Amino acid sequence: MIVPAQYQPPLPLDRLILQDGAPGAGDRMELDVVIVGAGPAGLAAAIELAQLAKREGTELSIGVLEKAAALGEHSLSGAVVNPRAFRRLFPDLKDSDLPVRGAVERERVYLLTSRAAIPLPTPPTMRNRGNYVASLCEIVRWLGGKAEALGVNVFTGFPAASLLVNGRGVAGVRTAATGLDRDGKPLASYLPPNDLTARVTVLAEGTRGMLSQAYLEWERVPSESPQIFALGVKEIWETKRPLDTIVHTLGWPLPRDAFGGSFLYPLEPNLVALGLVVGLDYRDAALDAHVLFQQMKLHPLFRRYLEGGELVEWGAKTIPEGGYYSVPARRSGEGVVILGDSAGFVDVPSLKGIHYAMQSGLFAARAIFQALKGGDTSAERLAEYDRLVDSSFIVHDLYRTRNVRLAFKDGFFAGGVKAALMTLTSGRFPGGKIEMPRDADVERTLTPGASPGGEPFVPDGRLTFSKVDGVFKSGNATRDTIPVHLVVGDNLTPEAAELYAHLCPAGVYEVVGGTLRVNAPNCIDCKATDVLGPRWTPREGGSGPKYKRM
Repeated sequence: MIVPAQYQPPLPLDRLILQDGAPGAGDRMELDVVIVGAGPAGLAAAIELAQLAKREGTELSIGVLEKAAALGEHSLSGAVVNPRAFRRLFPDLKDSDLPVRGAVERERVYLLTSRAAIPLPTPPTMRNRGNYVASLCEIVRWLGGKAEALGVNVFTGFPAASLLVNGRGVAGVRTAATGLDRDGKPLASYLPPNDLTARVTVLAEGTRGMLSQAYLEWERVPSESPQIFALGVKEIWETKRPLDTIVHTLGWPLPRDAFGGSFLYPLEPNLVALGLVVGLDYRDAALDAHVLFQQMKLHPLFRRYLEGGELVEWGAKTIPEGGYYSVPARRSGEGVVILGDSAGFVDVPSLKGIHYAMQSGLFAARAIFQALKGGDTSAERLAEYDRLVDSSFIVHDLYRTRNVRLAFKDGFFAGGVKAALMTLTSGRFPGGKIEMPRDADVERTLTPGASPGGEPFVPDGRLTFSKVDGVFKSGNATRDTIPVHLVVGDNLTPEAAELYAHLCPAGVYEVVGGTLRVNAPNCIDCKATDVLGPRWTPREGGSGPKYKRM
């Protein structure tokens, strides 16, 4: 029996929280607002702030830090997008002007067995008429262009590695150094970290945000339930057979005690996105999401579209799934607000998070603008952000589906019945909160010699691919001599090492001679092992994947 929490090191707060003015920085820049993360939440906040300043004839210095080398290169989502937040951010634009691929015209839901696909009625929460298929990479690049046109400074290739604090307030961030060798010693290309101070710091880091985690732990901000996560593995394929509907599936290839499902979306007449999502509270320590995904593509439902086609892109990402009860009690503090996925604004039953992220950015911008205007960025003043979120459709939607994901803790079929009753009663059933442990506290069983899915997985190089192939298709160009950014516990057992090797979709962890080998340059920043094992920490800017159409 393996309990991952027994082997997980603590969050390295001594590296993530620094006093403002701590030694070690190079240049120092002062801004009104610094935003960490150029995803939909951070860029929406930047755009709305800039628009508010323009309307009032004032000037704000706004900086957005993005760890990827270019906008969108670390952005990955399904994605079917609700345009609601776009319409609020850009009221003068038509839907046809938005960075989306096409409207959802048809949709199907199937229960998969190993050979069959059984049609199911589309649950009310998953109905997508009026929504759009999109690429999150393309959305981010488009939003970035809008932000820069408004005078926002977007700094790509600059990860925020630490929060700068002054007393109990946040004063800005320190970026990661570049040009260090594997032992952390400076190379000829070395550049020291920079400090960016700001009256307000916005944490929009996406899933499993490291500085957001650090702030919430440092300030001891509670939530009613721990945040839980899923891992999604995704591919883009050029195909010879067109797809004219969005498809979601439940069931196979996942075991019955694992939550998740798959998707297949049309992007162009001969371009599709497909993926598999697995809740990280699964109990089989040998479960491997990448391998299950590869096996899934051999199912007749998927194979008929992929046969004769070509894999053009691969990636993976974690997803916060805890919903209403896992949202922190407050997402603001003295000089700081937390947005989007970093705050847990994802509604699993509807498979939606992008419009919640963007809307949280709009609310943050409005609260920040008024705080700056009044010369008061205290926790009390910035709490207006929480009030706006709590009275909005974001929290309303999460509350309505508050127990749906949690219902599946006891298995697929029992969860399905409970979820149906919750949907029929608008969340009133079962009348209270379903208790959930942290993913890292769930007991796992590793069967000696077990392979995910039964037989050992051997990729064919046509429809199925290895983890190394996937990393190549992610565009990962991390230099081999980069320092290891993954913090591994000291008391690791061979069984825990096996768990990490199966868990990581990018082959970062290997078990060699019963011990763990860490291939840090393979990392694509999915954050899966940060949930269950080694801690992820920010690394040199531009490291990781280079997604183009994810």
